[in-house]
Amino acid sequence: MKLRNWQSECVVTALNHFENYSKHFLCLATPGAGKTVMASEVAAQLFKQDQIDFVLCFSPSITVAEGFTATFSKRLNHRFDGVIGAIGCSYTYQSMTHFDSNFWQILANNRVLVIFDEIHHCSGLTIDDANAWGEEIILNIQSKAKYTLSLTGTPWRTDQTPIVLSNYLGDNNAIQCDYVYGLRQAVQDEVCRKPTIVLVDNGEICVTGIEQHPKFFDSFKDLLDTRTVSYQDIITNDRAIHYLLERGCRKLAEIRTINPNAGGLIVASNVEHANQIMQIITSDFKQSAVMVSYRHDDPAETINAFRTNNIQWIVSIGMVSEGTDIPRLQVCCHLSRVKTELYFRQVLGRILRFTISPNQSAWLYTFSEPRLTEFAYRIESELPDVKVIIKESISDESNDIDNLKNGDPILLDAMNSIDFSFDESELHQPVELSIETLIENERGNSGQDSNLNLDILGKFREKIIETFDSPF
Repeated sequence: MKLRNWQSECVVTALNHFENYSKHFLCLATPGAGKTVMASEVAAQLFKQDQIDFVLCFSPSITVAEGFTATFSKRLNHRFDGVIGAIGCSYTYQSMTHFDSNFWQILANNRVLVIFDEIHHCSGLTIDDANAWGEEIILNIQSKAKYTLSLTGTPWRTDQTPIVLSNYLGDNNAIQCDYVYGLRQAVQDEVCRKPTIVLVDNGEICVTGIEQHPKFFDSFKDLLDTRTVSYQDIITNDRAIHYLLERGCRKLAEIRTINPNAGGLIVASNVEHANQIMQIITSDFKQSAVMVSYRHDDPAETINAFRTNNIQWIVSIGMVSEGTDIPRLQVCCHLSRVKTELYFRQVLGRILRFTISPNQSAWLYTFSEPRLTEFAYRIESELPDVKVIIKESISDESNDIDNLKNGDPILLDAMNSIDFSFDESELHQPVELSIETLIENERGNSGQDSNLNLDILGKFREKIIETFDSPF
């Protein structure tokens, strides 16, 4: 297969690193750049040089693990399913905790290249500060593998703990990456699409209570600064959802006039929220959509079907965030309650993969929440100013997102027409807020009153951020 320039360069750098410096290599490449293909080429070259006998791949989800199997099997022209005669196998990080000593003997008896996708899921420099997956790597892989190749598009953790197999230097404990391929360069090379981020705001927001006078706010930022209501209240507000989804539907319709197979991703907060979104997107806007969540038996099947069909939208609860390759996605509505920079970038990465289609635009719509606004402005930075705090102990994260079950497809008839004629007058009615219905542990909920009503009365306004024009 023909490699991109960055992939060829990274392969040469990795092979030289293995030969002359260290058996551990960390590659930072922006989401959508093609890290899996690059890794398969490293493996192919090591086999060609008779440096390895076997390849193990670990990744954060079943969908990504299956993608590794397909890519490596094709590049190596050999079975990659772990059965007798295969030269490798692909697993999820979760599966590592179920392997016994007999499995790990493969590293003692063979020269094994171990590849980690999205290595930031695994933390720990020692056993004392490792999470469950990091501990398995330290105990069974770190000193026993012939080589390790770690891949990431976001080389930091939300809890600010160190990533396993990584080096941290200087007073700020900055991570040392052995190869870096950032979004700016990927856009210049036409490897990734240049994202446009639309921040939606409103100038007349009213909060009322049973025994309180109405309080008015002229932006979502001012509203959230008071901690009167939470971000969850905004993303579940019917009028706010209608507006954001309408903008996303209009943009997708525009793109589909040129790329008929273009698709959109809606990131929901929970299953109830996703059902609310599905009702609006299918009934009010006459769009075809499918939902994927942990409540279904096989979300991998749903995602694989959406990858190649013509359905307009996929509504996801934590299932299409990182590493999931759906190149036809070009529009994203970010309606998740998760407001971390790592998650924001991973979601954005789902719409950045360059294709041969004539229209290569990528649009993400979200609300003008202060942190999301800051993340949007500095999306060009490969390594944001995030200090790593090396702690003595780290909580077990074995129940991370890849513990989620997989789901059956909910296929709806594809429709090309969109009806935007919903009656906004109905949306001016106050929305009853109930703290009990909010997501558990939602940040910033302290002091909120379940008797408060949120009414979004004003016209919506948008701030369009063209990346690489950042004031931050």
